[in-house]
Amino acid sequence: MTGTDSLIPQGTPSVLGAMPGVTEDARAYLATGGYRKATGASELLDRIAAAGLRGRGGAGYPTAAKLRAVRDAGPRPVVVANGEEGEPGSVKDRWLLRARPHLVLDGLARAAEITGAERGYVYVSDTAAGERIRRALAERAPRLPCDVVDTPHTYVAGEETAVVRRINGGPALPTAKPPRPYQQGVGGAPTFVANVETLARIALIAAQPDRRHRTARATLVTLAGAGAAPLLVEVPYGCTLRTLAQAQGTPEPGGALMGGLFGGLIGPGQLDLALDPDTLAAAGTALGCGAIRFLAPDECPVSLASAAVAHLAAESARQCGICVAGTGSVRDAVGALTNGTADPDLLTRLQRWSTTLPGRGACGLLDAAAGTAGSLLRAFPDLVRSHLDAPCPGCAAPADAGRLTVPVPHVAHPAVPRPRSAASPR
Repeated sequence: MTGTDSLIPQGTPSVLGAMPGVTEDARAYLATGGYRKATGASELLDRIAAAGLRGRGGAGYPTAAKLRAVRDAGPRPVVVANGEEGEPGSVKDRWLLRARPHLVLDGLARAAEITGAERGYVYVSDTAAGERIRRALAERAPRLPCDVVDTPHTYVAGEETAVVRRINGGPALPTAKPPRPYQQGVGGAPTFVANVETLARIALIAAQPDRRHRTARATLVTLAGAGAAPLLVEVPYGCTLRTLAQAQGTPEPGGALMGGLFGGLIGPGQLDLALDPDTLAAAGTALGCGAIRFLAPDECPVSLASAAVAHLAAESARQCGICVAGTGSVRDAVGALTNGTADPDLLTRLQRWSTTLPGRGACGLLDAAAGTAGSLLRAFPDLVRSHLDAPCPGCAAPADAGRLTVPVPHVAHPAVPRPRSAASPR
């Protein structure tokens, strides 16, 4: 804990890479109340439920419901801190593991107490994060026996069945569902797989129950794009996307790619949407992992969509034939829009794929590719149609291989003040 209800202390630099790294050690964490056992497991679970905490890995599933499902599923459950960040535009989980490892481990131990788990795992692909977690475990013997499991970094490696498969000694590839991990996971036991930010917020709720609603209604977001420096910020729900764009240095964005690669594209007319899972879902987009890439005013969204679906096609686990064929077809179709080779029926095919492909793969990768194409058609219909008539100068620019990727911050506590126009949750 930091003496506040925030994961990122206020008043520290906001530009990623602005300072050399300084991480929180066990002594500092204990001095601010870390690992203090002041709340019973049942009471903490009730507080998590009352606060409405949702998972921060992308799906946004209610955390209390997931904890109860594992607790009630059978004996000897397992808890897993999922730190594999497959979205190229997100850095929050790797930052947390590097800068606040004890907060994550504290949350993992409390999840174990709630579920009755006797063993935990921290699942990582980032070498620096793995080293920092191992050092944190050595600094203070945890109440919960805990292993660190390394995995290759891929888009699908953080999907919860892929996490379980890897910990069980297999490849980090998704499996068919059911069973889901809460039913049968690591070693066949009921398994609670939680994103590391979710666990950090569990630790904060345990330490500061009177601020639990505020803790549950704030989120880490990675902001990038439009040529401005990327930012890692913690903001309350209710903050508008336009406010975030101004904080990131893109005062008049031409739209945004939401939720990493899962929330799709939105146009400039939706930038006054509030950053809230329900509000965004009602508008046809998603917060996802909290990665938001803004479009510069003169940047072509077709080109950005092409880069996104090409990345997804390259990251397919190649286990499901429909995923291999579907992502490849979407990639080629959107690519044809960028290079001026699209045929008149292409938009009809893209529209059909956007509704028929989701839900047909073992994981969400195919859904993300189809959803990106569908969102492009919805958000920029006239612009997309214009690509059928003539080559687009914006799409003809040389492709930037790193345009979707944000570097992991080299600063322990990067933050910006909460945007003034955003009301703080109470």
